[in-house]
Amino acid sequence: MRRHLSHPSRAVALLFLLLISAGTVLLMLPASHVTGESAPLLVALFTAVSAVCVTGLVVVDTGTYWSLFGQMVVMVLFQIGGFGLMTAAALLGLWVNRSLRLRTRLLTQAESHTIGLGEVTSVARVVLMVTLASELVLTALLSTRFALTHTMPWGESLWSGLFHAVSAFNNAGFSLYGDSLMRFQSDAWVLVPVMLAIFIGGIGFPVLQDIRGRWRDPHHWSLHTKLTLSGSALLLMLGMVGLLAFEWSNTRTLGAMDLDDKLLNAAFASVSARTAGFNAVDISALAQESWALHYLLMFIGGGSAGTAGGVKVSTVAILLLLVIAEVRGRPDSEAFGRRVCLPAQRQAITVLVLGSVMVVLGTLFILRVTDLPTDKVIFEVISAFGTVGLSAGITAELPPTGQFMLILLMYVGRVGTITLATSLALGERRMPWRLPEEHPIVG
Repeated sequence: MRRHLSHPSRAVALLFLLLISAGTVLLMLPASHVTGESAPLLVALFTAVSAVCVTGLVVVDTGTYWSLFGQMVVMVLFQIGGFGLMTAAALLGLWVNRSLRLRTRLLTQAESHTIGLGEVTSVARVVLMVTLASELVLTALLSTRFALTHTMPWGESLWSGLFHAVSAFNNAGFSLYGDSLMRFQSDAWVLVPVMLAIFIGGIGFPVLQDIRGRWRDPHHWSLHTKLTLSGSALLLMLGMVGLLAFEWSNTRTLGAMDLDDKLLNAAFASVSARTAGFNAVDISALAQESWALHYLLMFIGGGSAGTAGGVKVSTVAILLLLVIAEVRGRPDSEAFGRRVCLPAQRQAITVLVLGSVMVVLGTLFILRVTDLPTDKVIFEVISAFGTVGLSAGITAELPPTGQFMLILLMYVGRVGTITLATSLALGERRMPWRLPEEHPIVG
């Protein structure tokens, strides 16, 4: 065990498995079920994986199937899953930097403005501070709104506010309501704070750390921060405009709303599609074009080393810069006055290709064991791999083998991206020789 834990990427994978196992046992206790009976193993396992991997896909309704104790277990699982992921990712980044030569570390620190190697102990403290501050503020806002406007008893409103605040910040997508947040689709005082929490939690800890240290000097933000923020803004606008165009006249989604509610719900859907998993409109009623747009948003996801999933905004941004450089005949990929290093480009290609392979294999497997429509299967598979949690409504209908495939996709989608990126960085080494070069035909 000690030998396996000596490698940080293996340690993260094993710790997540231990947390999932503990969560499964707790959810199988009679106290976790609303009827006082023990939940089936597959139901408990699926829920535990979805919570720890901050996904939000469910096979049972969270608010009616689990008791208050069971709901608390679910909340604790996605709180630890989200907080632990952010801390682990930041610490792994420091571990990688520490493994490099001093000159390389100093150059990396100077160019990227990353946190210093001597600040390891402050990493968890800052993450904890941001997490608790965001969740407490959102809890206060939601609880007050639920009690004063939606006539909930104060006890219920406090629990609902806390549960949804923690779920939103961790991009978990779990809701105590069977319709997610559809009952609040006209309430900006609920949807806007939830959107902000989703964005803050999903933007990634390196970006938050960079902004915190240099909030008055955006010019000196790291290239990663600039790529993540600009890419996120672009995706947000793309998703919002696309959903408005595709759903404007759809009376089952945005068509029956006034202009303000259309803008609000289009923005919320665009933010949530990038791994949060809440929905304020009926996902199954979306047009086919909107589903295709969701495929893209869910697969890309949010920022690196945060609570979001997907292949990450920076990964796609690096590949786009590579394409632009190739089209322009430039030898280097450049952005914001900086050059993207070749190892980062290779790692981005690897993450994207392997992520695509997982989605294809998962889709083919579920299509093989079910007779469900292909578009719904693709939606569910990408949602699981991207740890999004949005559902086409087929999760509970899947046979056990199909649900086990979603479990695997959620685990790989959440833990695999970290371990893969870290393994690639740690495994990089210089070769004492190189083979003769040849140029195969491309295209």
